[in-house]
Amino acid sequence: MIAVLGLVVGVVVGLVVRPVVPSGFEPYLPIAVVAALDAVFGGLRAMLDGIFDDKVFVVSFLSNVVVAALIVFLGDKLGVGAQLSTGVVVVLGIRIFSNAAAIRRHVFRA
Repeated sequence: MIAVLGLVVGVVVGLVVRPVVPSGFEPYLPIAVVAALDAVFGGLRAMLDGIFDDKVFVVSFLSNVVVAALIVFLGDKLGVGAQLSTGVVVVLGIRIFSNAAAIRRHVFRA
């Protein structure tokens, strides 16, 4: 219940304050969001499988975001930022859909 309350408060604060993302961070924000979604779906899958550990979730969440942003940053420095961004989104997207399929199988017993 605390997590849901925190989510609601965060959304309301975000809508009221309207934070502005600095232009230097704009290429990394979508990648960070996809990486965070991967960690959330992985955590939900682990919870349904009965193996959820909050420490593992936090480390996974933070490391996914940092590693994905670092890969895009290095790609920008090497001049292949768009290709590496696409690669990161594809890999994380595959993981998200894999976790979503496992969640669906668990919930619907199919």
